Amino acid sequence: MPMIDPFGRSIDYLRVSVTDRCDFRCVYCMSEDMTFLPKKDLLTLEELDRLCSAFIAKGVRKLRLTGGEPLVRRDIMTLFRSLSRHLDSGRLQELTLTTNGSQLARFAAELKSCGVERVNVSLDTLDPDAFRAITRWGDLAKVLEGIDKAQEAGLAVKINAVAVKGMTETEAFRLIEWAHGRGMDLTFIEVMPLGDVSGHRVDQYLPLSVLRAQLLDRYTLEDIPYATGGPARYVRVAETGGRLGFITPMTHNFCESCNRVRITCTGTLFMCLGQEDAADLRSPLRASESNGLLDEAIDRAIARKPKGHDFIIDRRTKQPSVSRHMSMTGG
Repeated sequence: MPMIDPFGRSIDYLRVSVTDRCDFRCVYCMSEDMTFLPKKDLLTLEELDRLCSAFIAKGVRKLRLTGGEPLVRRDIMTLFRSLSRHLDSGRLQELTLTTNGSQLARFAAELKSCGVERVNVSLDTLDPDAFRAITRWGDLAKVLEGIDKAQEAGLAVKINAVAVKGMTETEAFRLIEWAHGRGMDLTFIEVMPLGDVSGHRVDQYLPLSVLRAQLLDRYTLEDIPYATGGPARYVRVAETGGRLGFITPMTHNFCESCNRVRITCTGTLFMCLGQEDAADLRSPLRASESNGLLDEAIDRAIARKPKGHDFIIDRRTKQPSVSRHMSMTGG
């Protein structure tokens, strides 16, 4: 039986952050001088496997591994290989990941062999200088090589671009033409007020309603019912034939259809990305070799999943809506 929250939503999508570490320092996600968790605080790969498997037994059908950057976690492919057994059994419909692409060239073929069919790659610009400015440490050439290798391996690639004021207004057209020209979906995401990033969110925030209006000057956007299980609302761009998604937590939240929960690399379950309420799953996980205590903790947490988030960005609110960084919870 699926997990049902207090508002009748079926929870069948789990996002798991396997590490809070990343080899980029994107300006909307992290501060440049980050303090990461000590490795001793992280769940082992075996514990992550057991935790994911417990959720799959309770009705999760889509599992996404995130970070930080998931592919910088040592021996991460052993977790993918182990979790692939749930694909073989039919209990899990999809195993996938979100990555910044920096390590994708190394792992693309192995991901495909583990049953991963598609990946999301975070990429906000095709300009090398702008890419370096956004990521602080990133190398665009490595990301593009990773995308090449992923497509060569037979992985479907979707590009995620965070809409950043002052850049995306002009970069959006180039991204659309490039992504659709390579047969890739592209999704724009609004900046979210998570964590202290040493800057004001209002200076980064570009409402997607504004961006969409600008795109209409050049493109014909046709609403389509396509969905991947996540929060994006899709259109087809008539001039390119490609799909374009919009994730709008600020201008038009998607909470009424939320089907997902998130687990951090320390075993903390967040029932909502935009709320601080959380449940400790590490303690019951380690308290017994059986899953009785763990299952009870999961059930109690799902029973208090909130109706929606309370994100806000304005000049009067200089503090983030949620204190933790996106890299801690998982994108």
